Amino acid sequence: MAGKTRIGLYPGTFDPVTLGHLDIIKRAVKLVDHLVIGVATNSSKKPLFTLQERKEMLEREAQPLTKGRATIEVRAFDMLLVKFAESVGAAMIIRGLRAVSDFEYEFQMVAMNQRLNTEIETVFLMADPRHQAIASRLVKEIALLGGDVSAFTTPAIAEALVQRCKEQK
Repeated sequence: MAGKTRIGLYPGTFDPVTLGHLDIIKRAVKLVDHLVIGVATNSSKKPLFTLQERKEMLEREAQPLTKGRATIEVRAFDMLLVKFAESVGAAMIIRGLRAVSDFEYEFQMVAMNQRLNTEIETVFLMADPRHQAIASRLVKEIALLGGDVSAFTTPAIAEALVQRCKEQK
């Protein structure tokens, strides 16, 4: 193991990035030498921010979280998660869990990913209790309805979200 770089992949749509996402990133860099944050295109979701905007937001917000523990790279992807993990050399996929309902979905995904590649492990990090209720979908909904999202994301992301919601009206 000496000299081998442990690469982890934290995938998601991150539309927008929340304090829950940032908490998982801050904890994930303790487990790996290099963390790839994979920003997914997801045709079943209608993102408020473009792929490039989400990627830039994560690059800006995630870098200060490393504290010299690991390097971070943010990459967009539009392929099967296991294939993307293979392409970046990830030995583990990192997923955040908020509730039992998350676990049921993630459990199915792990089973499928394991069938596709037995060498890539999935590691679950439980959401910090302060962030368990935060879901990007709900944060967007609050912002679209004119609510205050400052408790759920960083000031820069909250500002961008409010601005984008104004543009949507």
